[in-house]
Amino acid sequence: QVQLVESGGGLVQPGGSLRLSCAASRFSFSMASVNWYRQAPGKERELVASISSTGGTTTYADSVKDRFTISRDNAKNTAYLQMNSLKLEDTAVYYCNAITPLAHYWGQGTQVTVSS
Repeated sequence: QVQLVESGGGLVQPGGSLRLSCAASRFSFSMASVNWYRQAPGKERELVASISSTGGTTTYADSVKDRFTISRDNAKNTAYLQMNSLKLEDTAVYYCNAITPLAHYWGQGTQVTVSS
């Protein structure tokens, strides 16, 4: 069964850092582009960052540019989202999404809470 499993969420103070991981299994991860989305309570799901299958191209939402970094290690079938200088408004459930030529996959999400 195809799996995308996020981890690394938690509670952090404003200005702190977290690194999220997205571990993939049972599909061709190296052929997939990967996106990180987030959804805060009462808000629509928002695209945060994207990375191409080779890792050569990355894009970011304006709200996280220069604070978040998306990366991947195809040898480990894992994508990452390094989040620095976290703000209260970054609080959300973060989801990993992988897109291959044949299918889209979603993880179950990991909660990130930024609070003092």
